[in-house]
Amino acid sequence: MALPINVEDLLRQRKVESNRIEFKKGWNPDRIYRTICGFANDFDNIGGGYILVGVEEENGVAKRPVLGLNTEQLDSIQKDMVNYNNKLNPFYLPRTDTPTVDGKTILVIWCPSGINRPYDVPEYVTNKNAQRKCYIRSGSSTIEAKGYILDELRDMTNRVPFDDRGNPDIKLSDISGVLVLDYLNKVGSKLAAEFNNRNLEEVLEQMDLFVGPRESRMLKNVAAMMFCANPEKFFPYTQVEIVLFPEGVFENPRNIREVPPIHGTVPQMIEETMRYLRTMVIQLHIIKQTSGPSKRIYNYPEKALEEAITNAFYHRDYRSRTPIVVEVQPYEITISSATGPDRSIPMEDIKNGKRMVSRYYRNRRLGEFLKELSLTEGRNTGIPTIQRELALNGSPAASFVTDEDRLSFLVRIPCHEGEEGISGFDDHANAKSDGVNDAIKLDNEIPDRENGGLNDGVNIIDDGVKNLSSISQRVYEAIRSNPNITYSELIKSLDVSESSITRASRELRKNGYITRQGSDKTGKWIVLK
Repeated sequence: MALPINVEDLLRQRKVESNRIEFKKGWNPDRIYRTICGFANDFDNIGGGYILVGVEEENGVAKRPVLGLNTEQLDSIQKDMVNYNNKLNPFYLPRTDTPTVDGKTILVIWCPSGINRPYDVPEYVTNKNAQRKCYIRSGSSTIEAKGYILDELRDMTNRVPFDDRGNPDIKLSDISGVLVLDYLNKVGSKLAAEFNNRNLEEVLEQMDLFVGPRESRMLKNVAAMMFCANPEKFFPYTQVEIVLFPEGVFENPRNIREVPPIHGTVPQMIEETMRYLRTMVIQLHIIKQTSGPSKRIYNYPEKALEEAITNAFYHRDYRSRTPIVVEVQPYEITISSATGPDRSIPMEDIKNGKRMVSRYYRNRRLGEFLKELSLTEGRNTGIPTIQRELALNGSPAASFVTDEDRLSFLVRIPCHEGEEGISGFDDHANAKSDGVNDAIKLDNEIPDRENGGLNDGVNIIDDGVKNLSSISQRVYEAIRSNPNITYSELIKSLDVSESSITRASRELRKNGYITRQGSDKTGKWIVLK
């Protein structure tokens, strides 16, 4: 039966990390079953792995065309595996497929993370008297688990990620076959071609979405996250709430616009959230230069936002009755979720905002599904991706905030310096705000930003300095004299309205006269000119 993955992605190591793939030129059951045991134990919580038999390796890369296996070899191997699988303790059943690649047939063995680890297997499955040992993966090698590593592996039995746990409340009728088939088609799985010839239960079984003994099978939580049209039935408040503060939460918290909550499967919520942001928030700005080509910058690079939104779903605690909240202010977008990063990540690494490395994942299977859909790049790469995309766009770096108890996580993505995060939003202010459906309608009205056309989604800015309004000049002088001056102090000292100060500060920021370091409440002004 086909596997829920494209074999070319495995051969080219495109969506699965190289340390989760092992190529075998021929059938060597002793070595292969040690590797199966190592993948099943999944010591690093990376989601198990794949063994491709009939594929020669050269410098860690699959050699093409593949060697393949003949029909007699395949029949013999599959008969042997029935016997060898029973030597894994506790019982563990890897999935297999025999796809045709380069005109040859190979054997793909999928070894998902086991739920009853630690597993052990005879050192030599071909020898009846061989000693039993536990194995784990260390990088791209299989090694014996000894000492404190074996103790830690045993301790991990009680730390099965939430999405990989069985849920007795999820019924087969809750799972949409349409969503399952759509996923299989998107990832290019050959299982899609077999879909109509098999019942849904068989397909989900092949996708490793059941857990427990035959007499008491339960669907895993990740099945509802990915393929249930109404996952909040099992995980309350699994939704995205988008809140817009056109003037800033501190400048004018009463001027607030709320988008109706976004619901659906996890991939659907990510896609609809990004559709809204693309339509209503993200803008391309073309800056004319006196010499040389024009600069093309975005107020927010789309890839950075998508990675932050996806990570919020990936690392969210689905037992928490807290939605993912996206707040859009003139100068930043924040994405908050529950709970915070694992305690194995030092607070210093979180504050540095570079790379947060954790061995323990709340939702490792969900991460695999999202990676197959190209919504995330891989383990421990989310933060570097966000920072890289912001740097390429010339934007300030993102910052990350959590509390000491790790109950929440906040990502701050600043607007490109000198740009307003929701500039152009007022152009659509009179449009009906029915949430995502309206965003879908407006999406067709705004041409592709990559084409550089002149429309509501693209602003053309002259390279020269614009003349400032009189109130902006007064605010500028006040800030130059005292960079620590607050909004309240500006209003009082200049004897003008709050909205006038807000408009003046926008004009000054937009034209590169000032910027803000830290929050609007506790930070200070930086004079740039």
